[in-house]
Amino acid sequence: MSEEILINVTPRETRVAVIENGMLQELHIERGWRRGVVGNIYKGRVQRVMPGMQAAFVEVGLERAAFLHANDVIRPVPTDVSDAASDVVVTQPNASIVELLRDGQDVVVQVVKDPIGSKGARLTTQVSIPSRYMVLLPQSAVVGVSARIEDEDERARLKQLVSELSAQHGGHGYIVRTNAEGQPAEAIAEDMAYLARVWNVVARRGREAEPRSIIYEDLSLPQRAIRDLIRRDVDKVKVDSAETFAQLQAFVAKYMPPLAEKLELYTGDRPIFDMFGVEDEIGRALDKQVPLKSGGYLVIDQTEAMTTIDVNTGSFVGQRNLEETVFRTNLEAAQAVARQLRLRNLGGIIIIDFIDMLDPEHRRQVLRTLEKALTRDHAKTTVYDFSPLGLVEMTRKRTVESLERQLSEPCPECGGRGSIKTTETVTYEIFREITRAVRQFEAARLLVIASPKVVARITEEESVAVAELEEFLGKSIQFQADEQYLQEQFDVVLL
Repeated sequence: MSEEILINVTPRETRVAVIENGMLQELHIERGWRRGVVGNIYKGRVQRVMPGMQAAFVEVGLERAAFLHANDVIRPVPTDVSDAASDVVVTQPNASIVELLRDGQDVVVQVVKDPIGSKGARLTTQVSIPSRYMVLLPQSAVVGVSARIEDEDERARLKQLVSELSAQHGGHGYIVRTNAEGQPAEAIAEDMAYLARVWNVVARRGREAEPRSIIYEDLSLPQRAIRDLIRRDVDKVKVDSAETFAQLQAFVAKYMPPLAEKLELYTGDRPIFDMFGVEDEIGRALDKQVPLKSGGYLVIDQTEAMTTIDVNTGSFVGQRNLEETVFRTNLEAAQAVARQLRLRNLGGIIIIDFIDMLDPEHRRQVLRTLEKALTRDHAKTTVYDFSPLGLVEMTRKRTVESLERQLSEPCPECGGRGSIKTTETVTYEIFREITRAVRQFEAARLLVIASPKVVARITEEESVAVAELEEFLGKSIQFQADEQYLQEQFDVVLL
């Protein structure tokens, strides 16, 4: 598999695209005025403890207070009553929030989910700090290995190596990342030493900093892309900014020298995203309908509660029989769904309505295809079997806004409904409002201001109805078109 990472930098926006076999698979965006805060560590102050919600709102210096649930709060518990010095830090899922926090208390917290919509950021007190090969868990002593490292001998080697090295750096816990597979002990040791230095700074700032201040900020988007997205099959990382390229060269030279040869400064005449067709893919990623090569298509609807994906055969008629046509469409759709989830960064609950299949083996193969296609997804996914209604339910971890919510806003005309009232509906609303206004207030005549389409309909197709209404009310009614009015907007003015 061929894979490239493209980094496009402009003064107020940075975008990172992951290209696999010539197709855009992921897009990450960071804007100067709205940089994500996931991974940042703050010294917060508890604003209010909410016993009924088993949670607390914590001020960390963001626009809105952040949310901290009791299950995400940890506290020291002695392993031996006679030896309080041997404390370990554990979560207490059954503890009441009032036992864990109090109003006005200072607490070190980390953001695990960006503010989304009207909701504030989601917090945890269980801090984790990522690096190239590991994630440091300073309040734990557990060593875990990524499930994507499948070789049992390699898993055992890494776990033993990290456990031994951990004893030399405070006995902290670590999660060994996929990138660590095959790395020598020296590289792992350097990574752990770097994490130890970072944690010492964070711990000191946590003690000394003022409440509502940041004490650790995650790397910039280009540096995070280098740290998190580069895998063995990544051929090149192309950057279109000389300044960012120089920064990444210094970053790579310091933390991951073997990757230096993968960095490349893009100097082409055409914009880098145009050259690789990324801009067109971004435009298509905002459409509800996704065409399939077979002639079928997906319809993707994102709502506040969940995302639904409907699979349709469209113009695909197949060559054998209906069941075979449906099976082939669903197989293609399963791969397309996995790509769209990554590309659009859709998270939370996802319901996929595949076309009904009678053969249980076909269902099994479609589900297996979906699961296999999701293995390259960086976000955690959980897929469940077909429900009695033939639906596939799954979840995908959401930490930032979806691509649509980052790049779009609700339509001012329909308010995000996806449809607007017809001119006929608005016309009869106007007639009712005229009647209501005349009964409530005294006026010699009335002026109705509305959109040109609505006024055209009233004066042309509803002229007889207007004459009847004037006679019924005993009032003169005038209509004025205004280009500034949306189709559903109107005003009835008493003169």
